[in-house]
Amino acid sequence: MNTRLFWVRHGPTHARGLVGWADLPADLSDTARIARLDAHLPRPATLVSSDLTRAAATADTLAEHRTRLPHDPALRELHFGDWDLKAPDDIEDQARYHAFWNRPGEVRPPSGETWFELGARVNAATDALIAAHPGADLVIVAHLGVILTQLQRALDLTATEAFSHSIAPLSVTELNHTPSGWHVAGINHTP
Repeated sequence: MNTRLFWVRHGPTHARGLVGWADLPADLSDTARIARLDAHLPRPATLVSSDLTRAAATADTLAEHRTRLPHDPALRELHFGDWDLKAPDDIEDQARYHAFWNRPGEVRPPSGETWFELGARVNAATDALIAAHPGADLVIVAHLGVILTQLQRALDLTATEAFSHSIAPLSVTELNHTPSGWHVAGINHTP
């Protein structure tokens, strides 16, 4: 059975630092862009989001004509721990910060999680959604890192290769799960 997953990145936060579990609001003032996004997404569909405000509020703008599931904390962004909301230059341990990006998956931000841990968390949440809604169209409003983990999975990329992809706020990345595996229908589409 084919399940289509429409991964939507939440609206922009305009934050200058790393934003992980910090609960910042999204700027949803571009109503014309949100209307185009809404028209691009399938109806009917099942809609779910991260529990962080920026994703939940973005999902709320897309809820008409879609079945809204409860917010899912497993769809949260990468947990940057002590680095959350810090600008890269303000992080004290620069060697660790650079290692985090140069050797993704192995290095943990203080009090945070590794890229591998994020991927395992999001893979499990995605698999549960597919199992609960086989053959459905799923609209999932989440975060940059979350979407990149699923692109990494679908294309069998290394973390470094996944990081090379842009995922803009309010963009759509469509991944299809079929009996023969994953298929990528579109990356970073901005309606």
